[in-house]
Amino acid sequence: MSSSALNVFITEDPATKAVLKTAEAVAPSNVNVLLTGESGTGKNAVAEFIHTISNRRDKPFVPVNCLAIPETLIESELFGHEKGAFTDAHILRKGSFEHADEGTIYLDEIGDMTAAAQGKILQAVEERRFRRVGGQRLIHCDTRVISATNRDLAKKIELGLFREDLFYRLNEVSLRLPPLRERRRDIP
Repeated sequence: MSSSALNVFITEDPATKAVLKTAEAVAPSNVNVLLTGESGTGKNAVAEFIHTISNRRDKPFVPVNCLAIPETLIESELFGHEKGAFTDAHILRKGSFEHADEGTIYLDEIGDMTAAAQGKILQAVEERRFRRVGGQRLIHCDTRVISATNRDLAKKIELGLFREDLFYRLNEVSLRLPPLRERRRDIP
């Protein structure tokens, strides 16, 4: 592990060091990364770390907490909307994917999104383009996706609650962050 990871993370745990080494290795590429692990394991920090040492570091890092956005607003939040698209759409608004163009979008709590929102994200990830709500024009986006969840996505796929095709698009590289109880060496 290089000094860049050591400057950000303090750990003596071999499993965590392996995760950070893999994060460093994939950072310069454009692969999508899925971070898994319980709440509080450092998924947000690892996502920012990957972006910070990537070739996209001078472009935006746009975090989106998918769980905090109401279902009725998720499409507008992610893809924006045109003026007049709905009652309160008084101006054109760019969404998170557009703001992250040439940079990184971090979709936290991806495992809690509705099926409809998953479909929209799949299209944007696969085709690297989308339409704003109420828009006709396709907008190209060169956006790297890092997503995170504390959910068991394999189980959610099995239950029909998460799209398998989206899982494979987001999971080009998977990093599991171990909880502190598995990192005894990191407990002072």
